[in-house]
Amino acid sequence: MRVRTLADAETFVLEAGPLLAEDEARHNLILGICSNLRNHPEVYERFHLWVVDGENEPVAAAVLTPPHNLVVARPRVEGSVELLADTVHAEGLRPPGVGGALPEAQQFAARWQEVTGARTRTRMAQRIFRLTAVRPVRVAKGAMRWATPADRDLVIRWYRDFSDEAFPGEDREATAASLEKAIDLRLRREGGGIVLWERGGPVSLAGYGSRTPNGMRIGPVYTPPEHRRRGYATALVAEASRSILEEGLRFCFLFTDTANPTSNPIYMDIGYEPVCDAVDMAFEYPKTS
Repeated sequence: MRVRTLADAETFVLEAGPLLAEDEARHNLILGICSNLRNHPEVYERFHLWVVDGENEPVAAAVLTPPHNLVVARPRVEGSVELLADTVHAEGLRPPGVGGALPEAQQFAARWQEVTGARTRTRMAQRIFRLTAVRPVRVAKGAMRWATPADRDLVIRWYRDFSDEAFPGEDREATAASLEKAIDLRLRREGGGIVLWERGGPVSLAGYGSRTPNGMRIGPVYTPPEHRRRGYATALVAEASRSILEEGLRFCFLFTDTANPTSNPIYMDIGYEPVCDAVDMAFEYPKTS
C-alpha cells in the first residue's frame, strides 16, 4: 500500500469515489466536506487530502480542514488507517481530533496516540442516521420559515450556544472565521440553508448543507432551553427534511448524540433510520518546553 497526498478536492473525489460510494450514508461527512471544498473553498483556510492505494483500488482515505477534526473513511484493507496516521504524522500535522464512523475513527486515534503520545478524549459518542421519506408527526404550534441575513446575529449566537452545549471547552476563536463563512453561505441559501421555527419569534433552528451525491446533511439542530419540550425541533426537522427531498435528493443525513435520550427516538419517529455508530474525539498533545 502507498499513501498519496492530493492537492484538490476534485481529484480526491475522483480517486476515493469508489471507496466512499460504497456507503454514502456512512461517508456523508467526508463527502459533504469535499462538496464544500469544490463549490465553496472560501469556507476553509487550509485543507489536506489523502488516499491510500492498494492493488488497483483505493483502500482508505481521509480529509483534514483545520481547525476541524480529521475525518477518516472506512478502510478496505487492514492496516491502511494506521498507515494514514503515520503519513499525517510524518507531514508534521497536528489535527485537533478525529471524527467518523466506528471502528475506523478509533483505529486512527489509537495509532495517533502511539506515534505522537497524544491522549484521546471522546467528546461525543454519535450515531449516523439516514432518511428517505418523512413520516407524519404531530404538528407543533407555529411554522417554519427560512432564516435571512437579518437573522444573522441570532443564528451565530444559537450556533455557538449549540457548540457550547454539545462540545464544552471547544476553542471558539479557532473556529469563528469558518463558522461565520459557512453561516453566511447558508443564509444566502448557497449549498444549503438555515430554517427557523417561528412562534411569535424564532424558537428553534436547523441548518442543512454539505451535499453528497444523493443527499444532504441536517445540522446543527438547536432549541434554546426555555423553548424545549414543545415539539418545535421535531416539526422543524420534519419540514426541513421534506424540503430537501422535494429538491430531488434521495437522502437526508444527520448525526445524533447517543447519550441524548430525547433526540434519537424523535428523529426515528420522523423517519430517520440508524446507519452506524460514530465518534467525535479530541487529541490532547503533550506539552513541549
